[in-house]
Amino acid sequence: MSRRYINQLGPQEKVNEIFRVVSKQLRANRSGILYLQVDLADRTGTITALRWNATPEDAQAFQLGDYVRVEGTTQVYQGGMQLLAKRFSRIPAQEVDEREFVRLTAAELQRLQNRLVELVRSLTDPALCTLAECFLADQAFMERFSQMPAGIKYHHAYPGGLLEHTVQVMESAAALAGCYPQIDRNLLLAGAFFHDLGKVEELTTEGRLAYTDEGQLVGHLVQGVRLVEQKLPQAEQLLGEPFPQETLLRLKHMIVSHHGHYEFGSPKLPMTLEALALYCLDYLDAQVFFFQQHLAEDRTPDPCWTGYVAQIGRKLFKGLRTPPSDDLSPSPEE
Repeated sequence: MSRRYINQLGPQEKVNEIFRVVSKQLRANRSGILYLQVDLADRTGTITALRWNATPEDAQAFQLGDYVRVEGTTQVYQGGMQLLAKRFSRIPAQEVDEREFVRLTAAELQRLQNRLVELVRSLTDPALCTLAECFLADQAFMERFSQMPAGIKYHHAYPGGLLEHTVQVMESAAALAGCYPQIDRNLLLAGAFFHDLGKVEELTTEGRLAYTDEGQLVGHLVQGVRLVEQKLPQAEQLLGEPFPQETLLRLKHMIVSHHGHYEFGSPKLPMTLEALALYCLDYLDAQVFFFQQHLAEDRTPDPCWTGYVAQIGRKLFKGLRTPPSDDLSPSPEE
């Protein structure tokens, strides 16, 4: 029997498939009854599985990043698909086809890497281009960068997601700069390249997707500035002169302000045109991804609207559905 992927599952469907464990929690309901909540993934998306009357031993039977065979039944809960699991069975990694759990193929990752290089090399500012090239030349860093997710859950939360997100923001920056000649294209495009480099140190994918201790305590905005400072001597050596002070200052400001609001983790608010534009483009790409994901995964019976999405405080419009025609008029041949 062919595999049933997460995006193919319907309500009240029996499931007996292998998934990758993204997160797990042993929790208690209001009556004190323990249940196991596990987020599962394959290459098409994620689904939450619940096992009632679980024990601590059940929770320790597998770890984050493991592959598990799950037997259970699907149901729709608050507009999304959920899996009521009867049992989880750990499966050795060598017994699964990892391609079934990879969102981006090797060919897609290579295409994104090639486009990243093209966009960096379209920079006409020698200092910014040289600094960016120092990262491209760091093979170990770029390997980690190309395999890293852009986040834990909210957007692009899969291997290669950081690369995909960065390229998309750079593509948008290149397009936007053509509409606003007052914006420095080189600064905006370079800022798009550098803005999330710190996530290579903020996140870890070793065995599970999680924040590092420093990622929790410091965060990728500050870590990104530090990475730039570490590469600066190499860039200056290649340039044969000091890096322009104002360019560096503007670039650092873009990195630390790109979340746009204090409550979203930015230590500074955008105070330059390029910083403002970068914040808007980064936010746009994350939100478009979030909307697309919820529209695709929603299983609410209403054909026009999704269920209420708590993270953004609203429903999403799927579009009008035209009912079948009841026109019973005779055809021209009759």
